[in-house]
Amino acid sequence: MKKVIFTIALIAFTLSAAAQTTGYKPKTFNDSASYAIGKDMYRAWNQQGIGIDVEAVANALLNSKAGEEAWSDSLMQNLLMRFQQAVEERQRARVQENIKKGEEFLAKNKLNKGVKTTESGLQYKLVSSGNGKHPAATDVVKVHYTGKLIDGTTFDSSVERGEPITFPLQQVIPGWSEGVQLMDEGSTYMLYIPHNLAYGEQQAGIIPPGSVIIFEVQLLEINPKEEGAE
Repeated sequence: MKKVIFTIALIAFTLSAAAQTTGYKPKTFNDSASYAIGKDMYRAWNQQGIGIDVEAVANALLNSKAGEEAWSDSLMQNLLMRFQQAVEERQRARVQENIKKGEEFLAKNKLNKGVKTTESGLQYKLVSSGNGKHPAATDVVKVHYTGKLIDGTTFDSSVERGEPITFPLQQVIPGWSEGVQLMDEGSTYMLYIPHNLAYGEQQAGIIPPGSVIIFEVQLLEINPKEEGAE
């Protein structure tokens, strides 16, 4: 509840400062920071499917500042409680829809040539082989990867950044840890990770809750030496 109230307050402040003009350009640091907060909050609302009338929010702040249309605390709390319940219901429905889409995708994908499924439900496909050396769960690995949603949207890519990433296999999502251990050094695999082996029912950046995620992973090195080490 407090999170919703705080979010509304922030976005209302931003909209009032911006005067709700499409050509608005921040002039000061405070303007720019406020504008950034507004854009971030609106993006978060949009990703979570929260239907907010931003004009009404801005007008509420302006009217309150002018001392008009005072509402009782009990009315405010009742409205906000009902709103929070509606948001949670929409989010639960959205999660279940994403889970269903993911299950349908995996059911079809497992029939594709070369795709194998582990006991956990992880699906993988060999793209190119390496030297036969596999990492253990306790190892550190260096990889290049591209992550996508099932609709083809890229949400992260070390390839696009031009810089591989190094991490301990014990500190990543279960689907990554299991999938990379199947790989041999130098190989490239496709990993199709069910939501329960990824981020579950939580939003993760632009990854919707309940999503299956797909990675193309190249295992560059197992237990890479630190830069500058002999």
